[in-house]
Amino acid sequence: MFVLVLDSSTPAVTTALVAVTADGVDMRAARRTVDARAHGELLAPQVAEVLAEAGVRTADLTAIVAGLGPGPFTGLRVGLVTAASMGQALGIPTYGICSLDAIGVPATEGVTAAESVPAADGVTAVGGGPVLAATDARRREIYWAVYDGSGARIAGPGVDTPAVVAGRARELGVTAAAGDGALRYADQLGLPVGPEPRYPDPLALAALAADRVRAGAPGELLTPLYLRRPDAVAGAGARKSVLQ
Repeated sequence: MFVLVLDSSTPAVTTALVAVTADGVDMRAARRTVDARAHGELLAPQVAEVLAEAGVRTADLTAIVAGLGPGPFTGLRVGLVTAASMGQALGIPTYGICSLDAIGVPATEGVTAAESVPAADGVTAVGGGPVLAATDARRREIYWAVYDGSGARIAGPGVDTPAVVAGRARELGVTAAAGDGALRYADQLGLPVGPEPRYPDPLALAALAADRVRAGAPGELLTPLYLRRPDAVAGAGARKSVLQ
């Protein structure tokens, strides 16, 4: 079963084509471009590229998996609108995964984005205890969640200043961190931070949705995890979207 994976919750625009089998999840093609201002321009070409590289047509897709965030309003919305629109047009289910899970779970398992995205550097597992996954939320804040040694999320997702997150991490016995936000604010968090996974791992996103894909579960409304209001708010007369 071929599954398209999309994530635009961070400055990294991530697209992948994976095969979900009875035995696991295999990467067939992946693209990642880090550009916080070009999500809309990058995503569609990347989708076309991964499909072409894998020799798969859109008609061959079984499902679409999308990272739900948390993330900044505009970039996150690009990925979710694309996933929802494609799912509706193709008549296939869409499944959502918290994007932080695709950082925290690989970190606790010692699985890194380098295994699923070409040309990643400096593979370092940061597992062994509770792990903080954090991405940049701008405004000197981070989106965060904490995962235990089994990969289960035990706190978050939330959005706070690094100082507040550092306090929560101490309370939860966090021993390491992962993600772009953790790297950016490593001094304030006071935790060792592995260089990978820095952004949501598409193979992890697919693996976290694999049971639903195999079971042919009904598709889900892709509800974005904004966690706070956008900087720009549409006027009262603006049309309401299916993505709340």
